[in-house]
Amino acid sequence: MPILILALMGAGVIMLVSASKDMSTYSTFAQVKRSGDTAKVVGKLAKDKPMYYNAEENPNLFKFYMTDQQGEVHEVTLQAAKPQDFELSEQVVATGSFVGDEFVASSILMKCPSKYKNEEVMVRSNM
Repeated sequence: MPILILALMGAGVIMLVSASKDMSTYSTFAQVKRSGDTAKVVGKLAKDKPMYYNAEENPNLFKFYMTDQQGEVHEVTLQAAKPQDFELSEQVVATGSFVGDEFVASSILMKCPSKYKNEEVMVRSNM
């Protein structure tokens, strides 16, 4: 019986440690560029800049510009289809890292306006 309790406690600790890795704080583009690590950047779609998505050419390539909380604008590349109604998103959280001057996202989370409640949409890269 004590072995079972210890095993359950060990499993609980492992679950907490693995879950805490995803509970990182948000970074800015400058912080991610300096560190070279993968991080979450929160910002807004730069609506004055172009977006690129051509489903016939490459259905798993979507590029857009995002402005972080410090006002820095960078191009973001996502190896996935363009999310429906992406232009309507109020906030974007992009998880990724820099490759040169380009922020390559492994996933994005969009906060979209809704008539009745805020809705979040998650998109993961096909990489």
